[in-house]
Amino acid sequence: MLKITDLVKRYGSGEPVLKNLDLLIEDESVVSIIGSSGAGKSTLLRCINKLVEPTSGSIDLNGTELTKLRGSDLRNARRKIGMVFQGFNLVDRLTVMENVQSGRLGYISTWAAVTRRYPKEDIRRAFELMERVGIAQYADKRADELSGGERQRVGVVRALMQQPEILLADEPTASLDPKTSEQIMGLLRDLSRELKLPVLINIHNVNEAKQYTDRIVGMRYGRIIFDDLPAQLDETAMDAIYSGSPAADRAGGLKDAS
Repeated sequence: MLKITDLVKRYGSGEPVLKNLDLLIEDESVVSIIGSSGAGKSTLLRCINKLVEPTSGSIDLNGTELTKLRGSDLRNARRKIGMVFQGFNLVDRLTVMENVQSGRLGYISTWAAVTRRYPKEDIRRAFELMERVGIAQYADKRADELSGGERQRVGVVRALMQQPEILLADEPTASLDPKTSEQIMGLLRDLSRELKLPVLINIHNVNEAKQYTDRIVGMRYGRIIFDDLPAQLDETAMDAIYSGSPAADRAGGLKDAS
């Protein structure tokens, strides 16, 4: 379970990017975050995995307070937070297997990583996951020889190789065509069920959010103003999230009303 309490992120002396956010993500659920560019969606995800340092507040993952961690404790905690990126973040000259095994770098020795002498159990697990997402046949192919959808599947498997306690996805379908986008969203939903893994997705495509996620969180100007089931995302909520109606400017306006 991920519990975020009173989270604030400010850059310099300007207006906070995140404003006193409270959010609870429970096990085996797929939650999407929607909102206009600049709403704070990506910053929220980057605070969770400590790619950026929160200004204040707490982020608790299954009893571990992430905001207080430093050094080796932080590196160990990051093993439990899988991340799927919009731009895939693969090493093009490496094979699919080598890219997938980079998800185990926090678990194996530097020597094993440099010489690519991966543990047999890690290779077995990699093949199982690659078979599950439909890319096992590309294990020895270079990453730059794959299509966008295939590359994103590599990114998903790499994240799952960490054996994460939560999976974060930052615009995972933004670089993909509509059909492939739906396939990736369906894959994330199904993997969440199969692995009993909470998934938090930052996404622009509202239709995909409504179809493939269990819950939608709407953000505007650094605040959560909607947090409910997809069926409750009506025109009033959409207007508040995207059009800047007065409801959107009240702290938690729609959220408190729902």
